[in-house]
Amino acid sequence: MNWGKAIVVILLSFVLFIGAMSVYMFRAPADDYDHQYYENGLNFDSDYKQEMQVTRDHAQPLIQADTCCIKITFPQTIKGSVKLMRPSSDAADITYPLNNANHQPIILLTAHMAKGRWQLVFEWTGDKKTYLYHKEIYIK
Repeated sequence: MNWGKAIVVILLSFVLFIGAMSVYMFRAPADDYDHQYYENGLNFDSDYKQEMQVTRDHAQPLIQADTCCIKITFPQTIKGSVKLMRPSSDAADITYPLNNANHQPIILLTAHMAKGRWQLVFEWTGDKKTYLYHKEIYIK
């Protein structure tokens, strides 16, 4: 084999490598990053104040997760929402309204949800204050 053939083989293999990497990159899932990155950055201060309000008022909800449901108990009367986010898939995210006007625990059924790790994001108002609380749970 002479030098001319070797150079052509090397260039062709390089072009095939670049083509294969391009196809691989275009087939990669698009949800590997935060689509709301800049908006969340602008709202960081208000979110931080709401998270600190939970700590100051000792308003953390008591969360118990088992095989059938998630039981959430708040120390005060609240109205708001909880977003259950699946880290592995944006399509599985669920939002539930929260209202415990009669101080009863809130129960969310987990039979239709995928097993594994879930991120809970609580946003609520109580005693004329707004709160934000994050918690990670594992559904079995």
